Amino acid sequence: MKILDWYIVKKYLSTFFFTILLITMIAITIDYFERVDKFMNSSLTAKEIITDYYFHFIPWINGLLWPLFALLAVIFFTSRLAKNSEIISILSAKVSYARLIRPYMIGAGILATLLWLGNNYVIPRSNRLKNEFESQYIRASSKQTLDHNIHFWLSPNEKVYIRSFSSSDTVGRTFRLERFADDKLVYVLKANKIKFKKPPDVWRLESYERRTFTDNSESLTRYDDAFLDTTFNFIPEDFTRYTKQMEMMNTSDLRAFLKYEKDKGLDSGKKYEIELYRRTADPCTIFILTLIGVAVASRKVRGGMGFHLAVGIVIGAIFVILSKFSTTFSTNMSLPPLIGVWIPNIIFSVIAAYLVKTAQK
Repeated sequence: MKILDWYIVKKYLSTFFFTILLITMIAITIDYFERVDKFMNSSLTAKEIITDYYFHFIPWINGLLWPLFALLAVIFFTSRLAKNSEIISILSAKVSYARLIRPYMIGAGILATLLWLGNNYVIPRSNRLKNEFESQYIRASSKQTLDHNIHFWLSPNEKVYIRSFSSSDTVGRTFRLERFADDKLVYVLKANKIKFKKPPDVWRLESYERRTFTDNSESLTRYDDAFLDTTFNFIPEDFTRYTKQMEMMNTSDLRAFLKYEKDKGLDSGKKYEIELYRRTADPCTIFILTLIGVAVASRKVRGGMGFHLAVGIVIGAIFVILSKFSTTFSTNMSLPPLIGVWIPNIIFSVIAAYLVKTAQK
């Protein structure tokens, strides 16, 4: 890299991490005053609050805001370069605009790599510890139980239905297992009650019946008031979902969980897929917002840095709003999660290309 590259990369990263430090301190202060009553009521020491909670709160809040930090950092130091006529001097020395952008992309690449590693491996572990702390000292763990009209597949040819399930005593009512062969129903196992017997996957059926279908006949065997202990490829935990469960999984665990869910037909929604795609989309956002920041702030204007920062805040706000809309449509509507997560990046890529093309050169 040339002297120009080192100069801009150093400015970019130093401004970025200084911005992170300031905003993180503000976020910690706000969060502390919101929770100070619960901290005092729980008799926690200052060391426990800092090491068990805020050490893990910092990666979480930074993971959410790194792309916006990058935009503000680029606008802040590039606007100063433009105000001091350094941008004009660089371009007057026959340095092309594309060459000027190169060190910005190097800095963005460093930040994007760090964010990708954080999103996929570091932040999920911190989220798990943070959420466990919150569940114990701040608020009860938020979890949901699939308890009515539960349908899922045990295998490609076996489907299970349970009318109601109670997680407190692991009892299900109106159990039905259907087995298919060549898309035809060949076997049905029904029971008035099913209860988890013992690990790993032994269940007890009460008042059950077996029905077998062939091409020309049907057989039925009833066992009223009888019990049957058998194994099924599901456990009581399959019916429980934690509100922030996807945030606590690293990417390998998240992929495995999604596969397990799809194989069982226990899909709890699109939010897990959205979280998986977001972990890759956010690092790419840093490149896009960096380009926008350079194109906006490299132009010397009468308003100076204040005008550039105002534009940056507006752009960041629009990006966040658009991201929320697209992920909401993906979660609750028919928009595929991959498209919903990447729509903001696609739209802002077009905006970035236009701003760079029309930037002052």
